[in-house]
Amino acid sequence: MTRRRRPRLGPGALLVLIIGAVLASRILPDMGLPWQLPDAGPSEEEPGLATGGPTAENEDSVIGAWYEVAFTAPKWPDDPARHQGGLDERLVALISRAERTLDVAVYQFGLETVAGAMARASERGVRVRMVTDTDTLTESRDTAVQAALATVQGAGIPIVEDRRGAIMHHKFVVVDNEWVLTGSWNFSDSDTYRNNNNAIVVQSRALAANYTAEFEKMHADRTFGPAKAPGLPNPVVSVAGSRVESYFCPKDGCSAQVIRWIGTARQRVHFMAFSFTHDGIGDAMLERARAGVDVAGVFETTGSNTEFSEYGRLKQAGLDVLQDGSPWNLHHKVIVIDDRITVFGSFNFSASADESNDENLLIVDDAGLAAAFEAEYQRVRALAVDPPVRQ
Repeated sequence: MTRRRRPRLGPGALLVLIIGAVLASRILPDMGLPWQLPDAGPSEEEPGLATGGPTAENEDSVIGAWYEVAFTAPKWPDDPARHQGGLDERLVALISRAERTLDVAVYQFGLETVAGAMARASERGVRVRMVTDTDTLTESRDTAVQAALATVQGAGIPIVEDRRGAIMHHKFVVVDNEWVLTGSWNFSDSDTYRNNNNAIVVQSRALAANYTAEFEKMHADRTFGPAKAPGLPNPVVSVAGSRVESYFCPKDGCSAQVIRWIGTARQRVHFMAFSFTHDGIGDAMLERARAGVDVAGVFETTGSNTEFSEYGRLKQAGLDVLQDGSPWNLHHKVIVIDDRITVFGSFNFSASADESNDENLLIVDDAGLAAAFEAEYQRVRALAVDPPVRQ
């Protein structure tokens, strides 16, 4: 759902930064880690492939050796007639390649483009399944949600809801047990064309096995949140030489993993946070700042002035933290560490995300991917430093 604030003029994407991120993803050498990797167990090696494809008008994408990561590019003034060429079209293209299976777990769902692609996949014989939050399934006021759900249900696609107070907050898709899409992006019009979001597509059977295992716990076993059994087939995967750790909350202790990696920082920690209320993560950032690490970030403005947010505490400690300058929501949940490690997914930096909600988290060691997220951070920060005024 979108919480509106006073609209301001939003800038276009910084082309130079995006070009730099693309170049970094292709030419940065393997410099080696300046610290010892925290032990997260053995990894499974896979080659990995990128999806390719041109950059569309309403999103910016960076293609690496084994991934494609894309960011929404909100524009002001908003014109619904221009709501095309966004992340939804990337997802539709991914769904269109499904031959055997398609599993969709998403918190908010209101895109007819995606619903139609799911229905067409089912019609051509693909086994399509969906998990969502009860609040989405029972939404009666949003006509877009109703229409999208009607399309999916009309195609005979089974939908499982969580039926509980905490939320099923995932935003991931698994295609043919081989392709994974995940990130902060909900499948809604606002999250696609107004809010700041990210999504990544990875080809990896080992990583897909982890997301499929999580999906089965919800769809087949009807278990959610703390009731889910722990354990993943491949907690650590190596894709084209890049280390990828995947975690699912609450059983995998996502906050502990985030804190563990923040503690490795030697140069800088940059973050973008929709909701940042977790004291432990805030403590880890303060400790690194006291050790001389450059810790800086941008908070979603809504809620950041409350007593629960870490914004005031970090600001008072002298850290370079800002409230975002977007007229809509900064929906990222991202931390970039030492230009190599990227922490991202559906996981907000909060106790509810850590202890109650269904969440997923990726922690990736890849300089090119980190450069892409750093470019997005710099774009978001530039808008926060100098928010344009509505004309």
